[in-house]
Amino acid sequence: MTQPGLKIEEILKDVVTVIIGILFCGFALKGFLVPNSFFDGGVTGISLLIHELYHFNIAYVIIIANIPFIIMGMFQVNKSFALKTLACVIGLGLCLQFIEYPVITQDKLLVSIFGGVFMGLGVGLSIRGGCALDGIEILALYTLKRSSFTISEIILGINIIIFLIAAVELGLQTALYSILTYYTASRTITFVIDGLEEYTAVNIISGQSEIIKERLVMELGRGITIYKGERGFMKESFDVHQPVDIIFTVVTRLEVRRLKNLVHSIDPKAFVFTSSIKEAAGGVLKKKVRDH
Repeated sequence: MTQPGLKIEEILKDVVTVIIGILFCGFALKGFLVPNSFFDGGVTGISLLIHELYHFNIAYVIIIANIPFIIMGMFQVNKSFALKTLACVIGLGLCLQFIEYPVITQDKLLVSIFGGVFMGLGVGLSIRGGCALDGIEILALYTLKRSSFTISEIILGINIIIFLIAAVELGLQTALYSILTYYTASRTITFVIDGLEEYTAVNIISGQSEIIKERLVMELGRGITIYKGERGFMKESFDVHQPVDIIFTVVTRLEVRRLKNLVHSIDPKAFVFTSSIKEAAGGVLKKKVRDH
C-alpha cells in the first residue's frame, strides 16, 4: 500500500520541480535576456535569435522551435520523455505569454551573468524533474549515431554557429556577452544537477597506508577499497620497489580538502589524485555531510 503513495509523491515532486524550473526560465528570458537582446545557446538561443531578427512572439517561437527536437526525442529516448518535454515547453510558452516579469537591469555584465544563472537554474531543475526545456541535447544524441563527434563537440559546434550569426547580425559585443551568458548557464545547470554532493574518487598511494586506512574509516567514516600494488620504480633505483596498499575511496567534493589535509598530516609525501564521478550509489556513501 505504500508503493503507490511513494510513486504519487515522486510525481508531485517532479511536477513542482519542473514548474519552478519553468518560472526561473521565464524570469531569465523576460527579466534579463529578451529586453536586452541577449542570447543563450541551444534551441533557446535559436529562438531568441529568430525573435530578435524577425520580431516574432518569443513564446510561440520557443514552442515551435522545440517541436522537431521533441519528435526526435520520441525515437531517441522514449515517448514518455517526449511528452513530458512537450508539456514543459508549452508551460514555458504560457509563462512567457501571460506572466509579466519586471525588467531587472540593463547593465550588460549583470544581464549576461544573472540571466545565465537563472536560465541555468530553470533548465537544471527541469532536467531533475525528468524533462528538458531545450532540445539541443536530443539533436546531439541523434547526430552522435551518424558521426564520429562527441555530444559535447556537437553542442559546441551548434552553439558556435548561433553566436557567429549573432555576431554578424547584431554585433560582436552582443555575441561575446551572450557567450558569457551561455557559459554561466551551463555551469549553473551542472551545479543544479550534480549539487553540492557531487562525488569525487580519491586514490592514495603512501608508505603509511595502514595509518591512513584506519583514520579514513574511524575518523571520516568513509568506506575504502584496497588495491595491491608496488611503489618505487624511480629512475635512479628502478630495481628497488616494495609492495603497497593503494587506497581508493569516494567522497563528496565538500570532503576532499579535509581528506587531503588528513593524509598530508600523516604522510606529506603521499601521492593523492582525484577524479570526478557523475553518479554513485550503494555501499556506505553518505548523502549528507555535516561535520567539516
